[in-house]
Amino acid sequence: MLRRSLLRSRFGIAAMVLVAALASTAAATTATSSAAKAFAPPTPMQFVSGLDLECFRTTPATPPPIPALKLSHLNPVLTAAGAAPWTITSIGPREQLCSPVLKNNVIPSPGTDVLEFIRYVDLSCYRIGGPALNMSLTLDQLNPVLKDLPRKKVNVLNPEQLCLPVIKNNSVPSVEVLQLIRYIDLVCYRETPQVAANFPLTLTQLNPVLSDIPPTDVRLTANRQLCVPVQKNNQQMPEGVQKIVQWIDLEKYDMTAPAMAPWNLTLHHINPLMQGWPAEPATLLDRGQLAVPVAKNGNNPTTS
Repeated sequence: MLRRSLLRSRFGIAAMVLVAALASTAAATTATSSAAKAFAPPTPMQFVSGLDLECFRTTPATPPPIPALKLSHLNPVLTAAGAAPWTITSIGPREQLCSPVLKNNVIPSPGTDVLEFIRYVDLSCYRIGGPALNMSLTLDQLNPVLKDLPRKKVNVLNPEQLCLPVIKNNSVPSVEVLQLIRYIDLVCYRETPQVAANFPLTLTQLNPVLSDIPPTDVRLTANRQLCVPVQKNNQQMPEGVQKIVQWIDLEKYDMTAPAMAPWNLTLHHINPLMQGWPAEPATLLDRGQLAVPVAKNGNNPTTS
């Protein structure tokens, strides 16, 4: 009887050791598999041409006081034309949250990982002022869905918004995605003339936090702003990040869209210079604009 009991006890211990070993092996396999799934960085053209942001009007939020913040242009077209840095000493209230969408269910650069980077680009846009750029530019649409919109000339005037990268509701992307998106800072300038595009689209939310918002039919109307990339306080970026960020030029269009129910979020700033800012409550109130990728003066983002 005693011998049987000892045997059962030994078998039980052996079984537990085996289960623990299998669990450890499974965990190691999962970790190895996850590491193998690291997303390949997109080229500048893949990323920028697929970046469409729906900009929602939000409840206002006032950021904390800031020290002087130097803003320097990154886009080669503007730097070659002599667009000068300038300094702001305050940032006004938040006006919008811009989140990534698909247009007409067209997947950007199929067969690549670019969608994994685009789906986490969320920009919180605040009112600013500053010197007018007073520059004439020719804009071409980069996204294939809008290829039928004609090339146009615009005059780029005074800065109206600074758009800063955030995450929504603690939805943190992978390390390689975060390394890119946390350095996307855009200044949005008023542009003229405003011409109605009158272009119908279906927008589908890409960010996981807004995935319950159903696809929405909208119509583009007048162009309002040109949003261009800037560097804050000569902030250094990881290798390979600036070569993508410097090509992000987005033109904002007004649009007509159906009413939506209020949508409550919490925003966290992710750029290293703003990570000390407190979390911001934000309620999405209505769909206001769509920001679409453009090239300036025939200078397309690079393909490598």
